Amino acid sequence: MSKMLSHLGLAVRAGKLVTGDELVLKGIRSSEARLVVIAADASPNTVKKFRDKCRTYKIPLIIGFDRDRLGSSVGKPERVVLALTDQGFADMIAKEIENTSEVEYIE
Repeated sequence: MSKMLSHLGLAVRAGKLVTGDELVLKGIRSSEARLVVIAADASPNTVKKFRDKCRTYKIPLIIGFDRDRLGSSVGKPERVVLALTDQGFADMIAKEIENTSEVEYIE
């Protein structure tokens, strides 16, 4: 498992990560979200919705991995979208992105 996925697991245990469309959208709108991660196998509509919201609210967005790997990294079944609510964890994951070939898109 990559370090990025391990860091996502740490963020969950620290209570600094939210999952699910509605909670992530709420985090984006309230500017609590510091970094949004979307599964590479998410539907085009989901990707567009979160890409547009993140661009509007100037929140970094990562598209990579698949829903199964994201879900297992946070100890839950399939997850399509996650949001980190702590800047320290967001910075830690952003640093790891440069070393990960499984990330397709960074904004």
